[in-house]
Amino acid sequence: MADRACIEAGGLTVRRGSHVLLDQVSFSLGGNQVVALLGPNGAGKSTLLKTLAGLLPFWGELQFDGRAASQFDRKERARLVAYVPQHSALDAALPVRDVVAHGRFAYRDVWGRPDRHDNAAIDRAMGLTDTRRLADRSFNRLSYGERRLVLLARALATEARVLLLDEPTAALDVTHALGLLHLLRDLASRGALVMVALHQLNEAAQASDRALLLAGGRLVAAGPAAEVISAEPVRQVYGVEIVPAAQFGYRLPAEKDTAP
Repeated sequence: MADRACIEAGGLTVRRGSHVLLDQVSFSLGGNQVVALLGPNGAGKSTLLKTLAGLLPFWGELQFDGRAASQFDRKERARLVAYVPQHSALDAALPVRDVVAHGRFAYRDVWGRPDRHDNAAIDRAMGLTDTRRLADRSFNRLSYGERRLVLLARALATEARVLLLDEPTAALDVTHALGLLHLLRDLASRGALVMVALHQLNEAAQASDRALLLAGGRLVAAGPAAEVISAEPVRQVYGVEIVPAAQFGYRLPAEKDTAP
């Protein structure tokens, strides 16, 4: 990972008609970290992730590795940035492995068949997300939680250095949710920049290095997670008090505390 920040945003603004969805959002993020994207419903979390993924028009400046986002073509962007939406329109009767294989589109032409490297990336992504057991199942017959894992596997198959996840633990059982957060930490340790929108502040505090806190489309706080997820910012944005030592949580058994 280069020393240069993976993502730099300056005055990032997104509008829908006369409504401002993101208002002058600026930040600079490097690799080797998990960044929690926090804020109440309607704060702009999903809008920010979609903008970084190239799905929404914007005003302001956005750079990846010091290069303007507008200079990347579709395949270049797909090799660098992978995005997993909160809700996907995909409802195809495709085998799960074929869905994951779609993550390799940026590495071959329309008619190209997966090569050895493609298959290795697909196998690794499915192994990391516990989806090998679903390989021959039809995607549209899966549960919502299983679909989320498959879409994550598709994103990991891209081998992108920037991973954007919108509410990835939603609908996952506690085992897979903990495993996912553990996986994100491992990916960051290997050089990735992982930006993940989360609602549960305890998850964010445990799993992230830094945090961005949004409210009303504005960036209210940014910095180390322990500073952002603290009494004053939480009171300001959520209108609640943090009660010390009152949270109830889980952890993986010691034998699972090793990198996948």
